[in-house]
Amino acid sequence: MIPQVGIELFKELGINRGRLLDPYCGSGSSFIVGLDRRLSEMDGCDINPLAVLIARAKFTKIDIESLENMKQRLRSDVYEFSKNEENFTSLKTPDYTNIHFWFSKEVLLKLTILRNFIDLVKDDDIKRFFWVPLSETIRECSWTRSNEYKLFRMKPEELLNFNPDVFDVYFYKLNKCLDIYKYAYLPLLIENQAKINVEDRAFEIKDENYDIVLTSPPYGDSATTVAYGQFSMFANEWMGMKNARRLDRMMMGGQTISNKYLSGLIAEPIMRIHSESPKRALEVSSFYFDLENSIRDVAASVRRGGIAIYIVGNRRVKDVQLPTDQFIAEKFEQNGFKHLFTYERLLGNKVIPSRNSPTNKAGQASSTMTREYIVASQKIM
Repeated sequence: MIPQVGIELFKELGINRGRLLDPYCGSGSSFIVGLDRRLSEMDGCDINPLAVLIARAKFTKIDIESLENMKQRLRSDVYEFSKNEENFTSLKTPDYTNIHFWFSKEVLLKLTILRNFIDLVKDDDIKRFFWVPLSETIRECSWTRSNEYKLFRMKPEELLNFNPDVFDVYFYKLNKCLDIYKYAYLPLLIENQAKINVEDRAFEIKDENYDIVLTSPPYGDSATTVAYGQFSMFANEWMGMKNARRLDRMMMGGQTISNKYLSGLIAEPIMRIHSESPKRALEVSSFYFDLENSIRDVAASVRRGGIAIYIVGNRRVKDVQLPTDQFIAEKFEQNGFKHLFTYERLLGNKVIPSRNSPTNKAGQASSTMTREYIVASQKIM
C-alpha cells in the first residue's frame, strides 16, 4: 500500500482524528497516512520480525546528531578493525542451513564484522536503525537473483562476475536511510505528537478499541503468491530470529487443512479450482478461512461508526480469478458493517511480469495481478 492512496481516502472520508489500527502493518505505510492526517494514536501488528524492525526504526524519534556521530564511529571502527586480518580469527560467522549456498566467504566475513559492531551500539533505537540498511545489504550481497518473487540462486556464470564491496554497499545504504529519515519521517514525528505502537505478533481482538482500520493484508498464502517470509529470511536469520524459515507457514493460508471453504461467494471459484486440483483448492481454502477469522477479530475491535479500509489484489489460481475484494466486503457485512465502496486501481512498479505460465506448457500463459482493490466498510451495529 502506498501512503498517497490512504491519504486521499482519508481526505475523501473526512478522517482527521481517532485511533488507527493496521493488523498487518508491514513496514508501516498506514502510519504515514495517520501522521499526515494528524491522528493521535496508531497501533500495528506483524509476525515478520524484519517488518516490525523497519516500522519501529521509521517511527521512533532519534536525535540526529547522535545518529550521525554514531554512524561515523561505526564506520571508523569497522574499517580500522578490517585492516588487521588477525582480528578475523575472533569472529564467528553464522552457520544457519545452506548459508554457504547463498553467500561467499568474503561476504560472510564482512557482514559478520558489520553485525558485531552494530551489536556493540548501546542505544537500542540507533542499533535498530543501523540494522535496517544491514538487512538490505545482506539480501543485495547474497547470491540471489534480483527481480524474482521467490528465492533463486544466481546462475554459475553470474557468480563469476559478482563481487560486491559489502562495506561500501552498507554505508551507502545507511547514508540513504539517514537522509530519508531526516527529511521525510522525523519532521512528521516532530510535528505530530502521535503515539505509534508496533508489536511483533499476530493481531489479537481488542473490544471496540479503534475508529479506523487501514491495511493491506496478504493477497494469498505465501507459498504460492509473494513469499514474504523468503524475502526476509536472510535478515531474520542474521538477527537471530528462531522462526525465520517458518514465517510463510505461520502466515495466512500457511497451514494444511482437510476441508474446502464452501460458503458465500468464494465457494464457486474454489470448486472450479477443485475440479483442476483438489490440493490447490485446499491451499486456497486455508487462506480464506484465516482471512475470515482475522476479519472477525478486526471487526470486533472497531467502534460503532468506525471505518475499515482494506487494500487487496485478486489473485488467479488454475486460471480462476478469486474475488478477494468481494470476500472482504461480504465478511465485514456479516460482522455488522455496511459496505461503502470498492475502488479499483492499476498496480505500478510490479516485480513480476504481467503474464506467466503457471502450467509450464508452451504457449499457455495467464495474466498476473495488474490491479488492486480498495474496499471500505463502516460499522453500523
